[in-house]
Amino acid sequence: MDALILRGEVLHFLDDPGAADHDASWQHWADGYLYLQHGRVAACGDWSARDAAALAGVPVHDHRGKLILPGLIDCHLHYAQAGVIGSFGRQLLDWLSDYTFPAEAAFSDPQLARRTAAFVLDRLLAHGTTTAAIFATVHPVSVDALMAEAEHRNMRLICGKVLMDRHAPDNLRDSAEQGVADSAALAARWHGRGRLHYAVTPRFAPTSSALQLQLAGELYASQPGLYVQSHLAENLAEIAWVGELFPGHRDYLHVYEHYGLVGPRCVYGHGIHLDDGQRARLAAGGASVAFCPTSNLFLGSGFFDYAAMLDAGVAVGLATDIGGGTSYSLIRTLGEAYKVSQWLKTPLSPLRGWYLATLGGARALRLDGCLGNFLPGKEADCIVLDPAATPELAFRLQHGGTLAERLFALSTLADERHVAATYVAGRPVSTPHLELTDADA
Repeated sequence: MDALILRGEVLHFLDDPGAADHDASWQHWADGYLYLQHGRVAACGDWSARDAAALAGVPVHDHRGKLILPGLIDCHLHYAQAGVIGSFGRQLLDWLSDYTFPAEAAFSDPQLARRTAAFVLDRLLAHGTTTAAIFATVHPVSVDALMAEAEHRNMRLICGKVLMDRHAPDNLRDSAEQGVADSAALAARWHGRGRLHYAVTPRFAPTSSALQLQLAGELYASQPGLYVQSHLAENLAEIAWVGELFPGHRDYLHVYEHYGLVGPRCVYGHGIHLDDGQRARLAAGGASVAFCPTSNLFLGSGFFDYAAMLDAGVAVGLATDIGGGTSYSLIRTLGEAYKVSQWLKTPLSPLRGWYLATLGGARALRLDGCLGNFLPGKEADCIVLDPAATPELAFRLQHGGTLAERLFALSTLADERHVAATYVAGRPVSTPHLELTDADA
């Protein structure tokens, strides 16, 4: 399918709308179209303004009555924790020892890894997520499994082998040298292959020795385009532990800075317990932070101050953080993000929320040059939301409202049941209720 037109209500973002939802930051067409060609956006705009003669004969997927958005972008999750999502109440360090480590130990089995990878990626797509930054486990085969499944689906994806040479069970520890050597081999095999990217992935500072962090920083610096993903300032006990393990450093962030792990394409999950100075250092380094509200609430970690982070100039994206997070849905995650922002008295505006789930996530992952909105030439990852998919939301929207009011209702009342279709690189991968019409209709 080299060319395709999607018709429906179209919305995308050109910039961060800010707290005031600035008009110039987004484009919206109540009856719009997307012209997709060779997996990319060729044009978009108002249906009545399309070049009907030039587009005659191009198949049209008719999504009138539904909202077409760029594909959602999940900036932080652990695919090997899919089997422990929703496990009973622990805080971070207990969660790791009681649930995470036992679950991840099984991923030395390539068949289990491949089966879980296929399940997780299919569920992400069903929930409208087309791009993600994903932690594998300490086992190289866990990366191979996920990358192979992502390549099969032609998804743009970031993944890396967890580096962990201390403070973990014997069956989950690598060594400083071998862990980074395995990472380098995986990067050589997968980074830049199709739509795939490799991330150097120390789990977090406490589970990597100084030598491993040093070697990880050297690997990140050695190849253009490599990513770093890890965790930062999620939990107060974690922060205290870092202080004990790295007494010569001024704070948690400085540990990563010291080893060359704060820079462009460095994405840190959580970042809850940071002060203004640390946020300024993240911004100066060009690192990004993943906002994980369902996980932060579930594990009792705290409230992420998204507004302070954005005001400091740090790129922020949304994340499910499966399996500490409780839903694969970034739509549900967006609703929880709003609740956190309300608690901090900086309510997340409707348009800014959807920006964070699309172009904001692309910026956080340094992928906004190729996806995140519908500018011509961007990769054609998009989703279609059906507001009538549940009676509750359909009834709510019968009462009308502005675009911002309708988007807010979607972000607080919708979920995966409202994802009517998902397109990856211009091809439908999930298209219930799809109707084909003539391009001249």
